[in-house]
Amino acid sequence: MITGGHMRSESLDLKQVKIQDTFWSAHVDLVKSAIIPYQWDVMNDRIEDAESSHCLENFRIAAGLKKGEFYGAVFQDTDIAKWLEAVGFSLAYCPDGELERTADEVIDLIARAQQEDGYINTYFTINDPKKRWTNLCEGHELYTAGHLMEAAAAYYQGTGKRKFLDCMCRFADLICDTFGTEDGKNHGYPGHQEVEIGLIKLYRLTGERRYLDQAKYFIDARGVGENCFLKEMAAPGYQMIFPEFHDYDPRYSQSHLPVREQDTAEGHAVRAVYMYCAMADLAYEYKDHELMAACERIWDNITKKRMYITGGIGSSGILERFTTDYDLPNEYNYSETCASIGLALFGLRMAQITGQASYMDVVERALYNTVLAGISLDGRSFFYVNPLEVWPDACMDRTSKEHVKPVRRKWFGVACCPPNIARTLASLGQYIYSWNRKEKEFYVNLFVSGEAEPETEEGSMKIHMKTEFPWQNRITLQVSGVPKGGIRLMVRIPDYAEGFRILKEGAGEVRYENRKGYASVTVEGDGTYEISFEAPPQFVRADPRVRADAGRTAMIRGPLVYCLEETDNGENLSALCADTDQEITEEKSDLFGGSVILRARGERVVQASWKGGLYSAEKPEREPVTLTAVPYAFWNNRNPGEMAVWIREL
Repeated sequence: MITGGHMRSESLDLKQVKIQDTFWSAHVDLVKSAIIPYQWDVMNDRIEDAESSHCLENFRIAAGLKKGEFYGAVFQDTDIAKWLEAVGFSLAYCPDGELERTADEVIDLIARAQQEDGYINTYFTINDPKKRWTNLCEGHELYTAGHLMEAAAAYYQGTGKRKFLDCMCRFADLICDTFGTEDGKNHGYPGHQEVEIGLIKLYRLTGERRYLDQAKYFIDARGVGENCFLKEMAAPGYQMIFPEFHDYDPRYSQSHLPVREQDTAEGHAVRAVYMYCAMADLAYEYKDHELMAACERIWDNITKKRMYITGGIGSSGILERFTTDYDLPNEYNYSETCASIGLALFGLRMAQITGQASYMDVVERALYNTVLAGISLDGRSFFYVNPLEVWPDACMDRTSKEHVKPVRRKWFGVACCPPNIARTLASLGQYIYSWNRKEKEFYVNLFVSGEAEPETEEGSMKIHMKTEFPWQNRITLQVSGVPKGGIRLMVRIPDYAEGFRILKEGAGEVRYENRKGYASVTVEGDGTYEISFEAPPQFVRADPRVRADAGRTAMIRGPLVYCLEETDNGENLSALCADTDQEITEEKSDLFGGSVILRARGERVVQASWKGGLYSAEKPEREPVTLTAVPYAFWNNRNPGEMAVWIREL
């Protein structure tokens, strides 16, 4: 329940967070050293054999600096927007003059491409300015605007420079003047949600209330009355951009019902979770209980009936969408990387509004599995789609698996995922801690070594976290600079934790209160606390209604989902079965920077014993084997081959 005096906890400014972690630093440090430079080269079309980006060239053409034609998807501008957002986050915790100068040059270019009235979109500026706002369903103008707004907010917070922010405020002003309920305004809303998030961020930075109200309008108008997109498509002279939108179903864009009446996650998964993020923000800002209740219902539908064990969402490769409850196929699902990023953003908001740790359990699952699987360990290749089972030979064009790629790609023609991963890794510090100033509650959401310095009324408080998580389950928290009157230290109790304990140095075990899944401890002065719990590896099963996993099992250890790869287990992983009556054993390895790998007893169907033809009444022979499982996040970082998360159970 959101009350009038309720104040959500907030993420710390990235300048207040330092990450020095044996697990996450390998990924976060890669943002500056490899990911940002690599993606900069891609966007300048310098990577051999990679899909062309052309997004910077589009801006040069739109700015009148060059002649040429627009190239790419209608939302190609968002590639550089998310890159700039990642740069803004990176500069916040790791200043770099050369990178900042490069980003400033890009911002200058965007400003030159901005039209006199504030409009920014290279697709329409180059192709046909007169068609602005005439194809909200497919044109992605508002989606692109939202990512530019988010980038401007991040860059301002990281550098203190206003030029980009001012450009986007001009664009936001234009949008506010263009859309709304008043006569003469466009009564439409985005075909791909995102601008709502951007407008809310601009409001929180500038205090300009009409940006918040505009975001509310876009959410409130959706699904009300005559469908905006069907009306567009019925208009004379309408030219469809995407052929797959023929026979358009409003559920695809979550415009089939007013948002407060929606109970299930429908349609395009990325569109959906971006909208849910905005709904959560607006529910808090307006103390809208009905909107918050819709967020809670939809969250439950996703996480209890439509989410993969890896935190992936979006079962169908056709239209990248949710399907129906318990429809979670493994070998041809979509589970777009962007969708899991959006789920994490949604979950973080819900956790900060409600104080419920269960939301962060899902956020952690998505970050440690699907999001990390979306990028190689060197930061230079990417998965758009994240299946839970791969047989490379069957990933053929013009089949149900044509979207599944058995190896990561250097880039994509539609490249929303790579820069989205960049901005997510660069902003990891926003997920680790939350701070409720009013209630003086400091939340530890994720277990990541480093330092935090939240601002209090008396100055900076310091929290130093040290851990080898997820390989070990001991976390040390050193707290100093505690303000008068103390604070409540809120440490998440993971849903997989067994025997959760807190010890205070010099005082022994601390009794804590379990408050919505957080261990709440009163801290009145400097002290060192040790948190420990067990998270042994285990076999898990799916709800029997998940038909794809009936009779199968998967291995997890803490937040990590494990998978089998052909490199360790040989070909035809479907011929393997796990003996779940035997314990899983752990082994520290040198793989992937020092991962724990899992071993399990099992059996394999012996192919050489098969004497029948394609089909036979003969019962095949089996032989005992040891199964080797590695973290799903790191699959396909060695040799190409088969992969499977779920295997048959003996």
